[in-house]
Amino acid sequence: MLLEPGTLQSIYAMAFAVEEINLNSSLLQGVKLGYRILDSCSRYPWALTAAISLISVAPVIIGASSSTIGIMLSNILTSFSTPIISYLASCPCLSERTKYPNFFRTIPSDIFQSRAMAQLAIRFKWSWVGAVIANNDYGHLSFQVFQKAIDGKGICVDFIVAVSRETIKSDAEKAALTIQASTARVILIFCWYTDVREVFIQLAKRNITDKQFLASEAWSTSKDIIGNADLLKVANGVIGVAIRSAEIPGFEKYVRNLHPSQRPHDEFLKEYWETEFGCTPLASSSSPLPPCNGTESLYEVQGLFTDMSQLRVTYNVYMGVYAAAHAIHSLLSCPKTEASAATSNCSSPQSVTPAQLLQHLNKVKISTPHGESFSFQGADIQPKFDLVNWQKTPEGSLRLVLIGRVDGFDIVLNETAIQWSTGSSQVPVSVCTMSCEPGTRKAIRKGEPVCCFDCIPCGDGEVSNKTDSLQCDRCPPEFWSNPARTSCIPRQLDFLSFNETLGITLTTVAVSGAVVTTAVFVVFLYYRQTPMVRANNKEMSFLLLVSLKLCFLCSLVFIGRPSVWSCRFQQAAFGISFVFCVSCLLVKTMVVLAAFRSARPGSETLMKWFGPHQQRGSVGFFTTIQILICIVWLSVSPPEPHVDLGVQGSKVTLECAMASVLGFSLILGYIGLLACTCLLLAFLARKLPDNFNEAKLITFSMLIFCAVWVAFVPAYVSSPGKYVVAVEIFAILASSYGLLFCIFAPKCYIILFSPERNTKKHLIGR
Repeated sequence: MLLEPGTLQSIYAMAFAVEEINLNSSLLQGVKLGYRILDSCSRYPWALTAAISLISVAPVIIGASSSTIGIMLSNILTSFSTPIISYLASCPCLSERTKYPNFFRTIPSDIFQSRAMAQLAIRFKWSWVGAVIANNDYGHLSFQVFQKAIDGKGICVDFIVAVSRETIKSDAEKAALTIQASTARVILIFCWYTDVREVFIQLAKRNITDKQFLASEAWSTSKDIIGNADLLKVANGVIGVAIRSAEIPGFEKYVRNLHPSQRPHDEFLKEYWETEFGCTPLASSSSPLPPCNGTESLYEVQGLFTDMSQLRVTYNVYMGVYAAAHAIHSLLSCPKTEASAATSNCSSPQSVTPAQLLQHLNKVKISTPHGESFSFQGADIQPKFDLVNWQKTPEGSLRLVLIGRVDGFDIVLNETAIQWSTGSSQVPVSVCTMSCEPGTRKAIRKGEPVCCFDCIPCGDGEVSNKTDSLQCDRCPPEFWSNPARTSCIPRQLDFLSFNETLGITLTTVAVSGAVVTTAVFVVFLYYRQTPMVRANNKEMSFLLLVSLKLCFLCSLVFIGRPSVWSCRFQQAAFGISFVFCVSCLLVKTMVVLAAFRSARPGSETLMKWFGPHQQRGSVGFFTTIQILICIVWLSVSPPEPHVDLGVQGSKVTLECAMASVLGFSLILGYIGLLACTCLLLAFLARKLPDNFNEAKLITFSMLIFCAVWVAFVPAYVSSPGKYVVAVEIFAILASSYGLLFCIFAPKCYIILFSPERNTKKHLIGR
């Protein structure tokens, strides 16, 4: 059976290493190594037969081209204490020293390649990946290690498809359909290269070329796939973890100098020669091929056997030979005193035993002529891998490019040298959900992997300043979130100002009221000698107009930035102005009632109590009470400017906070008491002759006044922020306009537009 070129190259790497060691004057001085090579054809019974045949002549076996064969040979040869040094068996299970104490290998365990692939996924932030694995120990164990390595790193697996060698056609089609339907852009494949080829064929049929494949060492350097032109679009950009490559100085010259004439008993070389040159190199051969002419040479051959650009498995064989040589050297180099001990692990060249060699393999430090040094840690050596990339050449084919290395747990990667499957220099994005930007938080979808989530905007007053934040943080009370919800900014002071629409509107209404009141005052002053003005308590009418003007103007004190003095003055001005106003109305009503009562017999002296001085005194007395209430309130617990942090929003209200609600309640209560008294008296005087009194006008105006202030209380309590002030101003203006128009509008109409009614005859006539 003709050997594959790679296997043939490994055979001669062993032969080269033995010959190189035998020429080394510092290693095994005076002792020559020999070797015997048997072909097991990768069949378990043949491998076992070959191993047993070597037990009696070889203290160490370099072999086991698969993990299954390695397990089998180790189990059989453990009883003989024969060490096995494998160059290709990578199953993590073989690291268990209690089960396989005689097993060593120069290829890293699959654990390390799976960890390296996980590190790549983490490095490139591929949080959403798919996986195709071989349905055997290699596939399942490799993927289990990968899953363990990504645990807690924010990476999720969308799907896992297992393919079997026996049903590869249908399994490959199933894998291709799953890959096509998946939203994952990055696909891991832990399979043998023949399985991957079938999967790629199915992907090519469906023109699926937008996936980025991450290859295990079992197929990352497969020339069978790289050289397949039909798979070019699918395979372009593959990134793989590969068995590390290294140079073996002098090996290429050694191989190209090989000739059957120098190795007449070498059946492997003879078969290769016949296949390569189409002739038999030995005249006595029974081959049907014509004899070679002797000019054939491997110097002219360009093939896998003579290609020294990437010595991977071949280099592992080379290191295995040197490991055995150093163990033998250590065994033969023991001090004489130690060698004479009864329990010695040392030996002479004539009595080397496998058990002794096994002891020295466990502790010896190994080096090669070109500087490579290592030692076994149990069954394993320090893990080293190449990171390779399948890149398209200008000719349209694919080539293998070294883009980095793995040394233990460290990855050295030249990202700029990578050619991605998309053809772009940008790293492919493979996520279930795009990252949540600052200003949002991640909300995991129920029943789905943690990599699939929704991005919920932070609420008002909350921020997140990191990508993929799990929660939004609430801003401190004096701060608020910016529009993007990424940072907390100081809250703006908010108050009813003269510059905003509401402030301008209220100011305009207040000033207009004061102007109208002044106009009425001027009209009354000009027509002060007319019966209409004289008959309606002229002096009280003028005082009432002055008080109404003060009411309109006091509302302006509530607008603007609150300060210590404005907070104290505004409520006092409001309370005193309205008591002054209502007192005038109350006195006018009392005078009307007294005037008609005095017309009755025996009531002549009643009007003495309601003369001009008494009227002015009554207004002053009622107003003084309110002044005293204000003085006490403002002295004991005055309103102060206060920032209301309880209001939600980007603005914080600057208001006049009342430390004592009792003082404000007394002011309102006193105004209400006078107003109710006035309303009651006016109601009692409603049936007096219409032309002689204004009791009906006062009654109607006081009804409006009381209605406004009764509605004011719930509106004031429920209004937020600066609108509390606006509600109070509105109540002031509404009640002031009600009094002004209800009492003075009919009179002004008669004075200005119906002068015939402004006569004494008309006023006293019924």
